[in-house]
Amino acid sequence: MLWSTEGGSLRNTVSGTPSGPPDWSVLRRLLPYLWPKDDWRPKLRIVLAACFLAGSIAAGATVPFLLKHAVDSLDAENIAIGAAIAFVVAYGLGRVLQQGLAQARDGIFSAVGQRAARRVARRVFQRLHELSYRFHTERRTGALHQLIDRGAKAIDFLLRMALFNVVPVVGQAVIFLGILVIEYQFWFAVATFATVIAFIAFTFLVTEWRIGIRREMNRRDEEAYASSVDSLLNFETVRYFANEPYEVERFDNRLAGYEKAAVRSQVSLAFLNTGQGLIVATGLVIVMVLAARGVADGSMTIGDFVLINAFLIQLYMPLNMLGMVYREVKQSLVDMQKMFGLLDREIEVGDAPDAKPLAFRGGHIEFDNVTFGYDPRRTVLDGVSFEVPPGHTIAVVGESGGGKSTLTRLLFRFFDVTGGRILIDGQDIRDVTQASLRRTLGVVPQDVVLFNDTLEHNIRYGDLEAGDAQMNAAIDAAQLRPLIDSLPDGLASIVGERGLKLSGGEKQRVAIARMMLKDPGVMIFDEATSALDTATEREIQKALTRVSQGRTTLMIAHRLSTVVNADQIIVLDGGRIAERGQHHELIARNGLYAHMWRRQQAERAQDGEGAVSAAE
Repeated sequence: MLWSTEGGSLRNTVSGTPSGPPDWSVLRRLLPYLWPKDDWRPKLRIVLAACFLAGSIAAGATVPFLLKHAVDSLDAENIAIGAAIAFVVAYGLGRVLQQGLAQARDGIFSAVGQRAARRVARRVFQRLHELSYRFHTERRTGALHQLIDRGAKAIDFLLRMALFNVVPVVGQAVIFLGILVIEYQFWFAVATFATVIAFIAFTFLVTEWRIGIRREMNRRDEEAYASSVDSLLNFETVRYFANEPYEVERFDNRLAGYEKAAVRSQVSLAFLNTGQGLIVATGLVIVMVLAARGVADGSMTIGDFVLINAFLIQLYMPLNMLGMVYREVKQSLVDMQKMFGLLDREIEVGDAPDAKPLAFRGGHIEFDNVTFGYDPRRTVLDGVSFEVPPGHTIAVVGESGGGKSTLTRLLFRFFDVTGGRILIDGQDIRDVTQASLRRTLGVVPQDVVLFNDTLEHNIRYGDLEAGDAQMNAAIDAAQLRPLIDSLPDGLASIVGERGLKLSGGEKQRVAIARMMLKDPGVMIFDEATSALDTATEREIQKALTRVSQGRTTLMIAHRLSTVVNADQIIVLDGGRIAERGQHHELIARNGLYAHMWRRQQAERAQDGEGAVSAAE
């Protein structure tokens, strides 16, 4: 079949369509992964694959000659049936040899391509974990995953499809044109060469036109896909408002747009196939007419006629993929360029060249005149200074947006301070390695996000090397045993996407157990109970108080009832410290803290939860 083909179903394209000219220099960046300095095995595989490639091309060039001799044996005055059979058998064996060498080539080289794609994907994935908190909050996680997936598949495509399909076609074309020039008339080569050039030019021009059509088709496809995913993810909301007909109609409208674009794409494909077929047929007719004339005037045999026909078919057959290869090569280069672009992104927060592991000596934390803003035009923290002595509990409270949770992000070095410094046991956290810093810190965040894995995996994530005894101790400390016993599969229970199969309180207990298994020197509770009901909050608060005894603890809180027993309370207002002191001192001062306390107590009373005595 001498024409291009392509699928037409939804989500049939992995890589979409290129939006600009590809950068061929990206291939240079692939070479170290394809030809690694520290591993000789890929190099050996590449050399062997190249040998099999050359053998396959040579076998492909030899096979038509065997067919020629078989035909000439049958056309002779004295038919040599034995010779004819021998040539036919040799022809069949030659075909088998050609295919065998090609398959051996693909099999040997596949490990090279897959290993290169794996190494690149691993390096990019590692880089993503090195990039800043800001980068991840500004990018869609799904888009990043898709980018790596497309880039890895692009590497495999370029190495497998382009190298082992384009190179054999070029090799066969050169050999065939050489044979035509040497063995037959010059015009045979001219006609064949002109046909190939016309085929390539037509295919490239039409494919460039079709790229725009396919881009529109893929855009419509993505809209339909996004609409369906969004609707199904929010199926509860859809049912609450009985909007199923609206969602179906909206999805159908997206499908209608895709349908129109897909029809245009199919029509353009038919035009491409028709044009390719016309060019090939014209070239084939011209060359075969020349061959027929040669047979008629006695300068060529019937075998020569068959030989030329076999060469033409062998040459033209792979050309039907040219449009697809051209389009996908362009897109593959773009996908690889985007993936390698992640490796070029500057690391916003990195280890200093002379960074050393944090020397933990009790966990004395000091915020020294810290200033910070996510945007240079807006300051979130302005000259904040306070200390957390070893073994003490310091609470930071304030209104929403006052910069409380920013303290946690700065302490973990998700961002670096723009002014001042943060010290742990006298060491500036910018001068120690991030890994050692984060091993020292443990956190129970407000929004606990769990892996869509087993309950055991989510607990063990605190320390992947911990034994069963340590894990059981952490489970008991977090009072998680009743939950585990109530689940049919116990620790093997899958918690669902982001832990949605568990309640808020249950997720908080998992977070506490995970932190306890980590056994950090410093504990941080970042509004760990703000989203819980009062009864659950009290139970979780008791667990937090119990596990934090004797450890340096920083509590970030909105509900003041959770911090009344802290050794000191810091009140943030507008990024500055407005007040500090113990609970009873701040109440007696009748300032911002006392105002917040009275307001929250009034709200609790209105909700029927019962107020907490100020003397607690």
